[in-house]
Amino acid sequence: MRLHGYFRSSAAWRVRIALNLKGVAAEHAPHHLRHGGQRAPDYLRLNPQGLVPTLEIDDGAVLTQSLAIIEWLEETYPSPALLPGDALMRARIRGFAQAIACDIHPVQNLRVLARLRQLALPEEAVTGWARWAIEEGLAACEALVVDTPGPFCFGAAPTLADLCLVPQLGNARRFGVDLGAVPRLLQAEAACLALPAFIDAAPERQGDAE
Repeated sequence: MRLHGYFRSSAAWRVRIALNLKGVAAEHAPHHLRHGGQRAPDYLRLNPQGLVPTLEIDDGAVLTQSLAIIEWLEETYPSPALLPGDALMRARIRGFAQAIACDIHPVQNLRVLARLRQLALPEEAVTGWARWAIEEGLAACEALVVDTPGPFCFGAAPTLADLCLVPQLGNARRFGVDLGAVPRLLQAEAACLALPAFIDAAPERQGDAE
């Protein structure tokens, strides 16, 4: 199994956490997003979107999109469960995860910010856009879990929600977001960062980190 990614990509970061929690070994193939590695012809044959992550399975199948990859891992390696509980709980976990992966992350990622710079927006406006998107999104995420038992987003063990939260909080700090308004999210993050699966998936632990 081979995971194509980039050390700072929050989408690839989510998948690294999932692999670690499931105890699934994967070779890591880095693609430097800032140098255009994701647009190389060989990689575009694997992933026509030119995005990371991409997971190559041992039988030759190729999976794209982080949430789809994680759900495949969940179905293939069901323990520990990242989508536990009944149908209602699983829907709540997916809703939180998608709020980050589908609504916050895409509008503050490298590709969007690069396009804003191409449109000649000043750097202050570009980083301000990212900061605004993250602050708005995390405020909603805080409200989604503020009354749920912890210490993780949805109970006593990490779920798909936490896999999305931790990388997004990493992005928030890079853009100077004040996280004082999201104490419940910080509680979940602290619980996650006590676990080796999360520690070992961090960007600074990756061989392509710079």
